[in-house]
Amino acid sequence: MPEHASAAWLLLAAVLSAFAGMGWLALSMPVHAQQAWNRAPTPAALRVLRWLGAIAIAAALFLCLGVDHATMAVLVWLMSLTGAALLVAFVLSSRPRWLRALAPWLRDARGE
Repeated sequence: MPEHASAAWLLLAAVLSAFAGMGWLALSMPVHAQQAWNRAPTPAALRVLRWLGAIAIAAALFLCLGVDHATMAVLVWLMSLTGAALLVAFVLSSRPRWLRALAPWLRDARGE
């Protein structure tokens, strides 16, 4: 595979990881979990979501570092985090139930 193609795949993985991380961090807040599942998950589940979010955001940084030198990688990482946070905010404001896909092991109050 050419070098630029592997870099593109790594950057795509970094952006997806940033989105998942921001989504998990948002869902770790009881008010946003309420929007997505019609109930607040247990404190243990919220802690797991917080840890998953932190790990995914760190993974996005390491993926960016695998593509470029540190100064450019950090810039791309911060831009991907900004875009991911904006996208998560838009999803939360219009279709919060879509974020359920990030935590399929949790169910809403009706069992869906």
